[in-house]
Amino acid sequence: MKSRMRAAVLLVLAGMAAEVCAAAWGQRAASLDQAKTLYVERFQGDGEASSLRQSLLRRLEKEHRFRIVDSRDASDAVVEGTGKIWLRGYISTNARTPANDRAAVYAGYLSLEVIGASGQPLWSWLATPGKLHWKSIVDDLADRAANKLLEAARESGTGAGSGSTTAGNLAQTELTGGGATFPAPLYRKWFEDFEELHPGVKIHYTLLGSKAGVEKLAAGSFDFAGSDVAPEIADSAAATAKLRRVASVMGAVVAIYNLQGEVRDLHFTPQALADIYLGKVKRWNDPEIRRSNSGMDLPDAEIAVVHRSEGSGTTWVWSNYLSKVSPEWAASAGHGVELNWPVGIGAEGNDGVADAVAKTPNSIGYVELAYAIQRQLSFAGVRNRAGEYIHPDLDSLADAAKSAGAENGVPMDISDAPGKNAYPIAGFTWLVIPAETKDSAKKAALEELLRWVLTSGQKECSALGYEPLPREIAESELRELGKER
Repeated sequence: MKSRMRAAVLLVLAGMAAEVCAAAWGQRAASLDQAKTLYVERFQGDGEASSLRQSLLRRLEKEHRFRIVDSRDASDAVVEGTGKIWLRGYISTNARTPANDRAAVYAGYLSLEVIGASGQPLWSWLATPGKLHWKSIVDDLADRAANKLLEAARESGTGAGSGSTTAGNLAQTELTGGGATFPAPLYRKWFEDFEELHPGVKIHYTLLGSKAGVEKLAAGSFDFAGSDVAPEIADSAAATAKLRRVASVMGAVVAIYNLQGEVRDLHFTPQALADIYLGKVKRWNDPEIRRSNSGMDLPDAEIAVVHRSEGSGTTWVWSNYLSKVSPEWAASAGHGVELNWPVGIGAEGNDGVADAVAKTPNSIGYVELAYAIQRQLSFAGVRNRAGEYIHPDLDSLADAAKSAGAENGVPMDISDAPGKNAYPIAGFTWLVIPAETKDSAKKAALEELLRWVLTSGQKECSALGYEPLPREIAESELRELGKER
């Protein structure tokens, strides 16, 4: 009897200790819809980060969906943010006195992430400026981010399911991989967060391009690879190497450019992009470019074309799109991870292309959206199949995925998607693994990493400008992983 009483007392004390711990550490919510109180951390970024935080707080307090508290300890979840705003240049407001009557044009972003119980991500978003200019860019970004947060909170079970990972339950091991640069900003964050959850696991990822990554995996030099194309497309040897791929996230490939003078957002027709990279459109004031940019003072300057120099999944997405929209491109250059480029200079990796465009006046290149935003580069809207000029952002990526769909849980090609608001140059990227891994510790770590990527990891995508997988695809891939346990 006394032992049972002692056990009961211990259970009560344990429950009290758990409550005290929860109160001390806060962040009790396991999903965004469970969060009632939020603590908004000081934002990282430039001098406008504080203004962005204050604007977001005003909007959230006005809506009354969350109670805003002044400490982590009192919160169900914590909002972390990074915000930057920069001057793009000036636009004349009076054609008669363009030098004197000018308005500043700003660009920027606000990246938010909501962290819940056990430090797990609950939701994220990257807000970029809208088309309306009647409000300040600070309020525009904050309102757009707040709208998405409130919208997600109203929906039950937002995103993929909660992660099944238990911290520290994996044996000590190292995973070595590499390949695609397209998802690299997100992969860096994923791998760091996974290592924090599993201190015994170390993940090394080298930026080589999709082709080289799959080659090294097929040769047995890597434990996994990142690729924006099917392994057998990236490397013919992979077809016999018994590799499998798991879709990890979606991203947009954007046309970045470096033009001096008056600042406006460029728009490109599919034909203009194809003809620029074919070498047929050679100057910025070519009629094909002017047609979709009426009123702009385009320079009479030669276009400096930049493309990838190595086997690249980003090139695959870019050339796959151009092959769909231009019969001449399809017949001459075609699509692949490596091309015989008609014109231009090569640069290695998304970083290399971004650097080359940033340093070269009157240039154009193509990179994943996150690189354009992080490097503060201008990127163009592109006319989609519905005839709309669409600027790339998370909403237009989601529309592309929705309108393209999936077949039996397998992602479809989402470039040149039919949706009215779909951004047309987009694609999935993949984590590629061996069908069999003999090392039991590596196998367990890879399987847990994939499960985390398809659950908790999906909720971190949007903060960096990537679109999470459609739910049916993530769930289908999780079921396949479950069959292998």
